[in-house]
Amino acid sequence: MKMSNQVSYVTHNDGTKMQSIGLGTYTSLGGDCQRAVRDAIDAGYRHIDTAYFYENEHEVGKAVHEKVAEGVIKREDIFVVSKLWCHFHEPERVEYACRKTLTNFGMDYVDLYLMHWPYSYVYRGDDVMFPTDANGEVELSDIDYLDTWKAMEKLVAKGLTKSIGVSNFNSEQLKRLMENCKIKPIHNQIECHPGLNQNPLIKLCKQYNVIVTAYCPLGRPDPINKLPAFLYDPKVKAIAEQYEKTPAQVVLRYLLELGTVPIPKSVNKNRIIENFNIFDFQLNRNDHKVMDSFHTGQRIIPMTHSKSSKYHPFNIEY
Repeated sequence: MKMSNQVSYVTHNDGTKMQSIGLGTYTSLGGDCQRAVRDAIDAGYRHIDTAYFYENEHEVGKAVHEKVAEGVIKREDIFVVSKLWCHFHEPERVEYACRKTLTNFGMDYVDLYLMHWPYSYVYRGDDVMFPTDANGEVELSDIDYLDTWKAMEKLVAKGLTKSIGVSNFNSEQLKRLMENCKIKPIHNQIECHPGLNQNPLIKLCKQYNVIVTAYCPLGRPDPINKLPAFLYDPKVKAIAEQYEKTPAQVVLRYLLELGTVPIPKSVNKNRIIENFNIFDFQLNRNDHKVMDSFHTGQRIIPMTHSKSSKYHPFNIEY
């Protein structure tokens, strides 16, 4: 079904609003990220996702400032998301980490600050993202994410972030957090694509009034090997042709209709524009059946190195 090409927004449980698609920036470096963010803002994106771990916060910040200086946007028009990395989970390090992110951005506040993972690492220095022991194993610590969350709540009171949320939390972790927090998370950012459609976790998040952001929404395309299967399947191609869209646009629309906010990553200007152009059509029930059929439950990001942590999120079904 054809509709008007009007971008939609989601309203969070704290009243803030965010565009229901965003630009992902993982692995965008060396000037590519700054250019991609500029192109995305010009294309109409008002939601940019990054993280301390991505080591490109400064590029995101430069691009936003350039577009503010040009008069294309005001700072309050754009929703900037970053994340607390696992080696900053000790409560006394949380504010330090957030301020470091703000320095990278050159901003007074971030719109949403997420706990990147529920488990934590031993701190060996700001830039040691994966601290390892003598055997080359990642050094995990056992800091309770509830203690980290309490420190994150203080960031809101200090105005360093407008909102806080989580990433990669499973159903039990989310439930425990909801029962023990003063400020509710507004987001749970999780891997989500047709191969891992996350229906049970999305349903739970809706019950808690927590928005789901879908990372790796296109399953990290590999055109040479035609992976993931759903992106190169003739059935998806047929759906795309029906709406005069691309398979990637069909996948992103599917995730949008599941109730998630997809954040496709690209540094290609044409693809950035293409990924944004998903608001003028709607999939029907049969289309959804086709897309649902690709669910295998297999993860692209299993984070197996953290399996020994009691806070590893993937030891249960969802």
